[in-house]
Amino acid sequence: MLPKDQLAVVLKEKFPDSFLEITDFRDMLTIHIRGEQALDLLRTLKTDPRFAFNFLAGITAVDHLEMGGHARFAVVYHLLNQYEAQRIVVRAWVDEEQPSLPSVCPLWKTADWQEREVYDLFGIEFSGHPDLRRIMTPDDFQHHPLRKDYPLQGRGERSNFPVVKRRIGSKWQEAKKAFNDPGSQRAEH
Repeated sequence: MLPKDQLAVVLKEKFPDSFLEITDFRDMLTIHIRGEQALDLLRTLKTDPRFAFNFLAGITAVDHLEMGGHARFAVVYHLLNQYEAQRIVVRAWVDEEQPSLPSVCPLWKTADWQEREVYDLFGIEFSGHPDLRRIMTPDDFQHHPLRKDYPLQGRGERSNFPVVKRRIGSKWQEAKKAFNDPGSQRAEH
């Protein structure tokens, strides 16, 4: 596997129009790219023996609404080369108007639910995904709750959720009260 500094140079030469920035913080190399070529770059990182990042450790997203950045959203891929215990982060930046990236499910099967989670919570679509649907919120939910412009208290959609009455808590409270109340009757041992 190539050392970090050479890895960045080789990738920058192979994908010159994709690169936005390269950062190295606490020995973690992060490559910032335009989202359009994310699939090609990630495929290279997995299949090229000079890189061999064969394990997708995670996918998440960040909403940079008021923080600045190359675009509003960054989809973050955490990759691992299991042979040499080397890690790399790829941030694929996507615009707010049409937040979409190609799915990496053909490369890593573990991307399936992770892309669904990003879609559900941020509204970023993954073209070519085998089953892109909500995974955490109800199917008829209209919003994406991890976007920075989503209100902290929600938009009232929880007002009609059914309330679950829990009887186990009341039994525990009764037992606690009986134990702490000196006037209650306790069995003598």
